[in-house]
Amino acid sequence: MHEEWQEEVLAEVRAGRRIGDRRIGDRDIVDQVRRAVLMQRLPPGTRLPEVTLGEVFGVSRSVVRKALTRLASEHVVDQRPNQVARVRAPSIEETRETFAARRLVEGEVAALLAGGLDAATAARLEQQVEREIEAHGRGDEPARIEHSLALHHLLAEASPNRVLGAMLTDLILRTSIVIALYKRPSLGSCYLEGDHPALLDALRAGEGEAARRAVAAHLEGLEALLDLSVRESRIDLMAILGQADGARG
Repeated sequence: MHEEWQEEVLAEVRAGRRIGDRRIGDRDIVDQVRRAVLMQRLPPGTRLPEVTLGEVFGVSRSVVRKALTRLASEHVVDQRPNQVARVRAPSIEETRETFAARRLVEGEVAALLAGGLDAATAARLEQQVEREIEAHGRGDEPARIEHSLALHHLLAEASPNRVLGAMLTDLILRTSIVIALYKRPSLGSCYLEGDHPALLDALRAGEGEAARRAVAAHLEGLEALLDLSVRESRIDLMAILGQADGARG
């Protein structure tokens, strides 16, 4: 028996709704599902049946399986044998451990980068800080999140220690998903005023310990915004994924 949201999805699919005319691949599905999670449109525990996703995107189950495997490797979904994949719902303990790991890794990356930023990287970081502030000012939370993520990914890319940089890239996604899943429902934005400018100032001034403290303060502030209580909701995958970004834009 289909859950109510599945019936709604199937009804819309039968009516001929599709996300676009061009050929859809597993990477497209990965991008759409990941974005839907990061933009807080798919809550933790949401079921992602292969059949329904195949009908939502108009692809075969083999393409869906590839996408789900990629999403599982990115810690976006949980996949277990003979069970329907679900959007990850990290435990409180895992959430705390993830934030603790990111504080250690990103703090070290920031300390290593302090005083060693090249002009191009510094300019790109400043641009992302400015764009995040502008997006927040106009109330564009999806854009604000994207600019915030871009800033942290720039730090990972610029890391003098490539292993730490790769670890940070993974942890950025994992903590971003946790924030998206567990941000307090009443909270419109996770914007922390002054955090990113303070980090950039410390990096430019060559103050390694100040940069480390700025990272720690930022992540502690984000962690304090989480609501780890259980939430229940019925999800219409076609409405969320089928029409994401204006169908495909």
